Amino acid sequence: MGFLSKLFKIASRKKLTFEEPENEEVVYDREGIDFHDQTQRTRYIAECLEQMAEGSREIDLLKGEYDKVTSYLRDMEEIEALPAKQRTEVNVLAKKLVEYESDIEKFRSRKSALTDEQFASLRRREKDIPSGLESIKENERMAVLIKKDLKRLDGERKALAFRRNELFETQDNMRGMAIIFTVAAAALMLILAVMQFAFGMNVYIGYFLCIACVAIALTVVCVKYIDAEHELDKTSGSMGKLIQLQNTVKIRYVNNRNLLSYLYIKFECKNGKELEQLWSMYTQEAEDRRQFNENSAGAVMAREDLIRLLGRYHVASPARWVDQIPALLDKREMVELRHGYILRRQSLREQIDYNDKLARSAKNEITDIAKSYPMYAQEILEMTEKFEPEGPE
Repeated sequence: MGFLSKLFKIASRKKLTFEEPENEEVVYDREGIDFHDQTQRTRYIAECLEQMAEGSREIDLLKGEYDKVTSYLRDMEEIEALPAKQRTEVNVLAKKLVEYESDIEKFRSRKSALTDEQFASLRRREKDIPSGLESIKENERMAVLIKKDLKRLDGERKALAFRRNELFETQDNMRGMAIIFTVAAAALMLILAVMQFAFGMNVYIGYFLCIACVAIALTVVCVKYIDAEHELDKTSGSMGKLIQLQNTVKIRYVNNRNLLSYLYIKFECKNGKELEQLWSMYTQEAEDRRQFNENSAGAVMAREDLIRLLGRYHVASPARWVDQIPALLDKREMVELRHGYILRRQSLREQIDYNDKLARSAKNEITDIAKSYPMYAQEILEMTEKFEPEGPE
C-alpha cells in the first residue's frame, strides 16, 4: 500500500515511529522531538495531518471496492433466490453463450489452409472462378485429346512416308529387273543366233521360249511398277491431306495452350487441379468465416439478452456475469466464487478499519500534543484548519 510505505519512510526520517502490536494499536513515539522548536513541531504536526489525509483517501478507495464486492455478493443472492422457471431462462441463455463462445474459440484456434492474402484474392474473383475452373478443365481435357491427335497424325505421317519410300524402292527395283530381263533376253537371243548360224542347230523353240519368258517377266514388272505408281499417287494425296490436318490441329494446340496460359495467369494457379483445391479450401474457409460471423453476432445478442434478463431480475451488475458463466451454470463454481468475494470483503474491511484507526490515532496524537503544549494549541489549530487533504486519485 502506498500509504504504508510513505508512512514508514516519514517515520524513519523524522524518528516518528509507530508500532503495530497484536491489538493493532498505533503508538506514536515522540522521543527526540523538541516541540519548542518550531521547525520540528511544525514538521511533526504536518506529518500527522498528512497521515490523517492519507488514511481518509485510502478509506474512500477501499470503501468503493468494498461496496462493489458487497454488490456482487448481493447479486449472487438474487440469482440463487430466483424461482426455477426464471433460473432456467438464465441458464438457457448462459449455455447458448457458452456454445457460441466455444465455436468462436475453435475458429480462432484452428489453422487455416489459406492465408489472408490468398483468401482475399480468391474472394475478389469469387464469381468468375466456377466458370473459369470449368473452362480450365475443359481446355486441359482438350489439350490431352489434341496431343493424342497430334501423336496419331505424326504416326500416320511417318507410316505414309515409310510406305512412299517403299514404293519408290519398288519402282527402282522394277526398273532394274526390266533392264536385267532385257539384257538377259538379248544375251540369250545372241547365244541362240550363234547356235543357229554357227552350228546349224534348230533353235526356234528357244527363240519362242525366250521371247515368251521376257514378255511375261516384263509384263509382271510393268504391272507392279504401274501399281506402285498408282499407290504412290494415292500416298502423296493422303500425305498432303494429312499435313493440312496436322497443321490445323497444331493451330488448335497453340490456341489451346495460349488460352490455358491466360487462364492460369488470371486465376493465379499452375493447373486446374490446383485451382480446384484452392476453390475447395476457399469455400470451406468462407463457410467457416460465415459461421464465425453468425456465432459472433449470436454471442453479442446472447450477452445482451442475458444482461437484460438479469437486470430485470434485480441484479445490480448484470454485465459482469457474462464473464462468470461457469458460476451461473455450476453451483460449485458459484460457491467458490462467493468464498473468494467473502475473503476479499473481509480483507477490505480489515484495511478500512486499519486506516480508520490510523487516521484517528493521528488525530488523537495532534489533540494530545495540543493539550500537552497549550502554548502552541492555537498554532496547531490553525495548521489543522489550513490543511486540505488531497482527494483520492
